Amino acid sequence: MPTAPDPLRPQDRVAIVCTARKASHEELAAAVATLTGWGLEVVLGESTNIAHHQFGGDDEVRRRDFQHQLDDPGIRAILIARGGYGTPRIIDQLDFSRFAENPKWVAGFSDITTLNCHLLRLGHQSIHGVMPLLFHQPGGEEALESLRRALFGAPIIYTVAPQSLNRFGTAEGELIGGNLSLLQNLTGTASDCPTDGRILFLEDTDEYLYSIDRMLVHLDRTGKLCHLAGLLVGHFSNPQDNLVPFGQTPYEIIDTYARRYNFPVAYGFPVGHEPENMALICGRQARMTVNESGARVEYMEAP
Repeated sequence: MPTAPDPLRPQDRVAIVCTARKASHEELAAAVATLTGWGLEVVLGESTNIAHHQFGGDDEVRRRDFQHQLDDPGIRAILIARGGYGTPRIIDQLDFSRFAENPKWVAGFSDITTLNCHLLRLGHQSIHGVMPLLFHQPGGEEALESLRRALFGAPIIYTVAPQSLNRFGTAEGELIGGNLSLLQNLTGTASDCPTDGRILFLEDTDEYLYSIDRMLVHLDRTGKLCHLAGLLVGHFSNPQDNLVPFGQTPYEIIDTYARRYNFPVAYGFPVGHEPENMALICGRQARMTVNESGARVEYMEAP
């Protein structure tokens, strides 16, 4: 079973770093104030407030900063400032041996799916949740509160309204997932994670409909779908189409492949590139129930 870091406590130190796109101290000021308000001491890493083109420093700066926070026993959580692109460029140069001796929370989403999956592959839980640059986006209050609850070990239960494509049933398994395009790109790498017996959650943004289909074909052909315990389908924001329409919505595309199997499926789960981006603990044992009333997801392990 993947290892869970200890819940945060007041006066713990947490770091904010950029493993992907750049973020200035000014852009992070509101998030720092929020974390301080939670009773935490905030450290802004070397990779914040600098830029190398679109990145938060070049690959070596971002790697060095993240490695420093991984190794520092006084840092109890690492929050990735924002996503975009860049984490896969440095993941294979990171050493998690000291982290394994003293695990801490790592939290983020989108490009940070790379870290969530890599840590799970190594046997550690992490958080897929809202990042500091987005802490105060309008409509994101519940998502931010869910992150706080996940970090501090408070109980979490999610309920979702019924959707027409839902497939009823109950499933138990460790949560795994994140951004569909990252999951597909991680296949066959050192960050690839088995999905058998697990509850997979998916989200994405700005993807062409044919590309969503192509990625689902790839996941299906590589055996990522056939032995799932269950599937949570989150936001597929701002989908793109060609002049000749693809002919299906993102949810209809996913249903094409999900219906081949017998696991329960819940659509419209509040995770992804929207203000409603509820924190999910990757690697934690959960139960999902889908019926006429909608869907319910709850953790089966004590924090």
